Amino acid sequence: MSDRHTVRRALVMAGVGGVAAAGLIGPGAASAEAAESCSDVEVVFARGTAEPAGLGRVGQAFVNELQNDLGGRTVSVYAVNYPASYDFLQSAPLGAADASGHIQATVASCPATSIVLGGYSQGAAVVDLITADPGATFGFGQPMPPAVAGHVAAVAVLGNPSAKIGSPLTAISPLYGAKTIDLCNGADPVCSDGDDRPAHSQYVETGLATQAAGFVSGKVSGHAPSDVMVNASTTVG
Repeated sequence: MSDRHTVRRALVMAGVGGVAAAGLIGPGAASAEAAESCSDVEVVFARGTAEPAGLGRVGQAFVNELQNDLGGRTVSVYAVNYPASYDFLQSAPLGAADASGHIQATVASCPATSIVLGGYSQGAAVVDLITADPGATFGFGQPMPPAVAGHVAAVAVLGNPSAKIGSPLTAISPLYGAKTIDLCNGADPVCSDGDDRPAHSQYVETGLATQAAGFVSGKVSGHAPSDVMVNASTTVG
């Protein structure tokens, strides 16, 4: 079985898990109201397959924990606008285009804002497409301009399908790998060789969303995006 086919199979399993999570909890509240002025931190998060529009259950838990960890800093949130559908080869690239465009626009208008990029399940694959080495994304990659990386304080992916073939984002992204946490819940079949399907819907219960937020808050604390000046306004898409 090819790596590409293995990732696609993992995404199918991710869809099953996403439906289960949505059924247990219901729509995730998306606190994505745009700030009137530039925030200290902006979280850009892509939900999992078949979750209602917004951050999704895992994304909302991650954001809640991160806001608590960051204390007095202002935090704005953007929920990636994409179908998160079972047509993965169309859906994930659409998410990548939306996330990339939003991030580059934020860099252009708010260069001192520290950006946090995150995704769960298919949303993690969306993040892979814009941050990984294009050679590791089977021709579907839409990498952001290299200069954008200086404005991204941290990346958090959970239930990442690329990890199933031994390619976690920490290993396939020269620009973002060192500031990335890539978490797989035990024998979650979406991101491991295991067969514990319920594990894919338990990233909140097992504390991994909290762990991701802790990692990210540490990276944000030491980040100085204003040190990197970039004009990204002409590179969207």
